[in-house]
Amino acid sequence: MKLMKLLGAAALCVFSLGTVSAHAAAADAWPTKTIRILVPFGPGSTPDTMARMTADYIGPKLGVAVVVENKAGAGGNIGTAAMAKAAPDGYTFGITISGPLAANTVLFPKLPYQPAKDLDFLTIAATQPSVLVVGPSLDARDVDGLLKALRDRPGDYNYGSMGVGSISHLAMAALAATSGTDIVHVPYSTSAQVVTSILSGETQMGILPAAAVMEQVASGKLRALAVATAKRSAILPTLPTLAESGVAGIEADAWMGFVAPHGTPKVAEERFTREILQMLKDPAIVTQLAKLHEEPVASTSEEMRAVVQGDLDRWTPVIKANNIRFDN
Repeated sequence: MKLMKLLGAAALCVFSLGTVSAHAAAADAWPTKTIRILVPFGPGSTPDTMARMTADYIGPKLGVAVVVENKAGAGGNIGTAAMAKAAPDGYTFGITISGPLAANTVLFPKLPYQPAKDLDFLTIAATQPSVLVVGPSLDARDVDGLLKALRDRPGDYNYGSMGVGSISHLAMAALAATSGTDIVHVPYSTSAQVVTSILSGETQMGILPAAAVMEQVASGKLRALAVATAKRSAILPTLPTLAESGVAGIEADAWMGFVAPHGTPKVAEERFTREILQMLKDPAIVTQLAKLHEEPVASTSEEMRAVVQGDLDRWTPVIKANNIRFDN
């Protein structure tokens, strides 16, 4: 009987070792085929640029092809839904911005995904400040001057945004409410269209990502008044924050984060994230990001989740106060 027990224990030990070895082998084997990164916006967008930079950098590290697929539309919802519904096999990841994970859950009553349940948050890779700019048709030299002009002529000025419900829309709506002013909203589809409208005088101002406006600011065609961030940007350290300028509570960081379908194997998520974090430490990548007016963040999963919740808490009252919604 003792011999049988010993043989049974030995067999169990061999089975356990075999199971551990199989799991280790599976972990070592990932990845074995092409990985795709889904982008819920079009080619040339800021998330698209980050996705392609990432694919080029980590593909050789992982030893497989990493390809980028654009699935644009519905304010990022189409591509984000594709991320959420993709097979959680470790070969599909996504990059997105705040809107599809936070504000869109309030803007769209029938959103085809639930970010907190359907997606695993991996890391916020990088961010850039949103900048309050005015055009040549508005002679405001600082935020105080802008607010004075708006209060003197309520309803006479327009601002452009990258679409109804976009962060550029919500930030300006919050600015108008916080400062007690009335500014007419003119929605466009892209930041480039908004910049063109400000330069032409069709609109007079906007809160837009730094990459969209700083070239025009440097040439003197636009005037930057403040950044919509919690603290001064390391990229634009001479610009005051809106809070420093007397308008508190408006934070519209243009961040980009990576996600995966919920249930993706941890070994795949951890390795994928680890390679991104290493990339964000590379001096060449940091320099490249700086040229795009972006700075690395490299957050943890928990920190990313907290940022998304903070954005949701910040923009929900603005959306409801301005009765902004889509009926899908």
